[in-house]
Amino acid sequence: MYKRVLLKLSGEALAGDPSQNQDNEIKNFDTGTLEELAKAVKQVVDLGVEVAIVVGGGNFIRGKTFVENGIDRVQGDYMGMLATIINALALQSTFERFGVDTRVQTSIDIPKVAEPFIVRRAIRHLEKGRVVIFGGGTGSPYFSTDTTAALRASEIKADVILMAKNGVDGIYSDDPKTNPDAVRFDELSYKDVLDRELHVMDSTATSMCMDNNMELLVFNMNDPQNIVKAVQGTAKATVVRNRK
Repeated sequence: MYKRVLLKLSGEALAGDPSQNQDNEIKNFDTGTLEELAKAVKQVVDLGVEVAIVVGGGNFIRGKTFVENGIDRVQGDYMGMLATIINALALQSTFERFGVDTRVQTSIDIPKVAEPFIVRRAIRHLEKGRVVIFGGGTGSPYFSTDTTAALRASEIKADVILMAKNGVDGIYSDDPKTNPDAVRFDELSYKDVLDRELHVMDSTATSMCMDNNMELLVFNMNDPQNIVKAVQGTAKATVVRNRK
């Protein structure tokens, strides 16, 4: 269905399911989850689809949590950005072990660790069949990795943002984990998302996607194979786009 996609992953997705751990604790990384993710991304690349990734850092820290405990907001956000770079490197290492040529680009310059983000270089990597992982968020505080995904997808001219959610197979009228009467949507407009305050992504990211006519596909990340299904158009998901 798509030629170029941007996959948005949460940091928590890399930690696996804590209920499956013997100690029932959230770990920074779950090796099995990373490997299954690498296999799924390789399948997508083998289909001829160009793949870029934006990853969060919630498996390490959340800037918001630190702010609530007295850390300056700007400092907290930078700490979160560094966490996303750690995740980007972990993904790169796992992907390359499975034969997926990968480049990490960061919005914060760390030349000994990764390339700086340069949009033309990123597009060239994608054209050569390399997966490009964007770390460091936007490089500025007060912006989420959702906004980073919307920004990078627009910059590289992606066809769609694939937003992988933990345990939720789309967008609902309310939290389906707490409200059994929540209604699932097959398709929405960005105006619907904003008007209903559905919070699938923050309002800045939603508005950016709407302004740039970017399609969004929200699906369940519990099975990494859903990434392949999303690219093929067979995943159970909610599509968000501008109404024509």
